[in-house]
Amino acid sequence: MSPTQPLVIVLLGPTASGKTDLAIALARALDLAVLNVDSRQLYRGMDVGTAKPTTAQRAQARHELLDLRDPDQPINLQEFRAVAEAQLNAELARPRPSGPPLALLAGGSGLYLQAITQGMEPPAVPPQPQLRAQLAALGQPLCHQLLRQGDPVAAGRIAAADAVRTQRALEVLYATGRPLSSQQGATPPPWRVLELGLNPADLKARIASRTRALFAEGLVAETEALIGRYGAELPLLDTIGYAEARQQLAGTLREAEAIALTEQRTRQFAKRQRTWFRRRHAPIWLESHRPEEQLSQALQAVARGLG
Repeated sequence: MSPTQPLVIVLLGPTASGKTDLAIALARALDLAVLNVDSRQLYRGMDVGTAKPTTAQRAQARHELLDLRDPDQPINLQEFRAVAEAQLNAELARPRPSGPPLALLAGGSGLYLQAITQGMEPPAVPPQPQLRAQLAALGQPLCHQLLRQGDPVAAGRIAAADAVRTQRALEVLYATGRPLSSQQGATPPPWRVLELGLNPADLKARIASRTRALFAEGLVAETEALIGRYGAELPLLDTIGYAEARQQLAGTLREAEAIALTEQRTRQFAKRQRTWFRRRHAPIWLESHRPEEQLSQALQAVARGLG
């Protein structure tokens, strides 16, 4: 591709690897917005449990693609891709003093990143609220079992506790009669992509610290508020952190147990993220774990990409 084509910088890495802070530093250095590619940060009211950028962090750099919908209005991959590409094109259209247009994506949701940066085209099946309600009533364990029977390839890619993606895969399967995994084509986007990766050696300790902070900063209260507004069966409350906080509220877990279980599930999730990025992406891994050195390495990589 020509060096005059737009350059999309992608900052990826497992949860708790430091993406938020580095993304803000990059955005400030390059006068860019941080375009969110974290699937749970798309929802309003899910702030603490998703480690969404705080008000203070958002004041440091412009953030987009946050708080797109209420949690009871799921956004599927096709819908997200349309919204994200519109925002990305708006960012690329901003005047710059010199060089090609730039944009910055940051997040750890591999499927969403792949949809944008590799042009993955999900099936055009609209949401079906009645079917989703029926699937929610069946419960996630049974739904994932149904998916394993109907689309084992998709089931292998979707975590057993991921109710949102499980329901979407079943929705496509039942609406079209064909597995989701057989319907995902790709059209390369008209941008150059520069992927930067974070994979700190101390990720286990980072996850432990992050988990304790989530509970200290009000995860249980946030979960209680979500239950009060949307009900305890909200599929997004099956995700990491919220599920354990819900159990704590129900009295089936003590706080220490909820924290330990959240930490364990987060480590497992981070392992899956690492595997995904290793197999489906080819980032420049930033070697340093010091923020100022990470920023320097990232800016050097961007300069090479622009050259």
